[in-house]
Amino acid sequence: MVPAAGELPGVFPSVVHALVDAAALSPDHEALVLGEERLDYRDYLRCVAGFSRELEALDLGGCRVAMLMGNSIDICIAMFAIHAARAEAVPLNPIYTAGELLPMLEDAQVSAIVYDEDLDGTVHLLTGRLGVKHLIAIGETRGRRLTEWRGRQDVDAPGGLPAAEDPATLQFTGGTTGRAKGARISHYSLSVNLSQREAVFPTRDEVERMLCIMPLFHCYAVSMCLHAMVYRRGTLVILPRYHPREVIDALVREKITLFGGSPTIFTGLLNYPGFAGTDFSNLYLSSSGSAPLAGHVLTEWERITGTPILEGYGQSEAGPVISFNPVDGVRKPTSVGIPLPETEIQIVDLQTGTEVLGAGQKGEIRITGPQVMRGYRNRPEETAQTLRDGWLYTGDIGELDEEGYLYIRGRKKEMLIVSGYNVFPREVEEVLHLNPAVREAAVVAKTDDYRGELPVAFVVAAGQGNRDAEALTRYCGERLASYKIPAEFRFLDSLPKTAVGKVDKIQLTEMANRSP
Repeated sequence: MVPAAGELPGVFPSVVHALVDAAALSPDHEALVLGEERLDYRDYLRCVAGFSRELEALDLGGCRVAMLMGNSIDICIAMFAIHAARAEAVPLNPIYTAGELLPMLEDAQVSAIVYDEDLDGTVHLLTGRLGVKHLIAIGETRGRRLTEWRGRQDVDAPGGLPAAEDPATLQFTGGTTGRAKGARISHYSLSVNLSQREAVFPTRDEVERMLCIMPLFHCYAVSMCLHAMVYRRGTLVILPRYHPREVIDALVREKITLFGGSPTIFTGLLNYPGFAGTDFSNLYLSSSGSAPLAGHVLTEWERITGTPILEGYGQSEAGPVISFNPVDGVRKPTSVGIPLPETEIQIVDLQTGTEVLGAGQKGEIRITGPQVMRGYRNRPEETAQTLRDGWLYTGDIGELDEEGYLYIRGRKKEMLIVSGYNVFPREVEEVLHLNPAVREAAVVAKTDDYRGELPVAFVVAAGQGNRDAEALTRYCGERLASYKIPAEFRFLDSLPKTAVGKVDKIQLTEMANRSP
């Protein structure tokens, strides 16, 4: 670790350097836990080193390696090993269909896919189209476990370490069109963002036990859970999926000190029978991201657990964390906090993006800082639109108060956030437009106390006999991940249009949020 100037704690050249440091300083400390399986830092590094050398032997340095994996100890090892091999990790949602994955994999031009063995069918559908050289199945039956290097004496460190300027992760995100874009994040951007976040949300060496239920293919869980625990030589306790009873049991059994979630998770836990009687004596802090958290949830969580939830803000293009409510300082409900050190946030006018607005004025949020992406892969026009004059234009609408605390007020983009997952209306609309029973379709957001937002589809049917919502639900279920399927289908004789002939989504959104 090299000392950082100003307010930052030390910054590693890469997160792999942080793991090497953790294994040297705390080799016997528990690093990863999933059920009865446990891995200390010595063996964590051995497993990363063994798999990274295997990837190097396949000549994958400088290439892109896709990951299609659910929460497991293996995904943690795979992420660090891909980085250690100086390849670019491409983490993707394992519940996506082949049709959803294909355009991202075509764009990324991956040379290998590391995937959970139960995704054999999906992966082989894809590789017939893509010609990927190397497929590495992970599992107990037809695959192999990446913990196979545990206890091995012949491998104890990666053969080489990535340089700070090397590309680390191609993180796919979306835009106004719904077309996925790969944000290119360097090793330095990932590493410095850890130190930036530590300056506002400090954690403790060899003390923290973080419960991870957020998906580890997503940048939020990678930064706030996977990388954060390695940085402080803490313990990452992983749940393969979310269930309130399993979360409550793990909080007590594993003496959890840190907990990260989304509004859906916090709301679900508060409403689960028996949650209020849980032993929270070890819990120190919780963090929330992905979507705004209601003020009453913050208050109720702190009342029951005796510990606060700190809200932050980020996005894939920014490493990902941009702001956080500070541990040692004023916490403001409904605010996403103050800018991280070395990060500047401005609110600018929506028309030109050049006029800086004052406190209390709403406009587009733009940021600058060392964690910002290099650009989008193969998207020069969208890169030029998003990165302008040294600023990252987030597409989000917000305002700053007099003390510099940021409040998110909306999005320029039409993107929905459903239980923390991004849903792009155009993608759903394109699926619906392929159905011969649909003449026109438009998808908008309906607010929901539990999931944040839900997609609602307004449909003009091709005939009176085609107004079958159940049939459209089944149709979408065959082509889209479950959270993208419209929660409601409302049939209209025609879609409302603006004066220039565009679908009037403002009017549709108002209709969606009224009772049908």
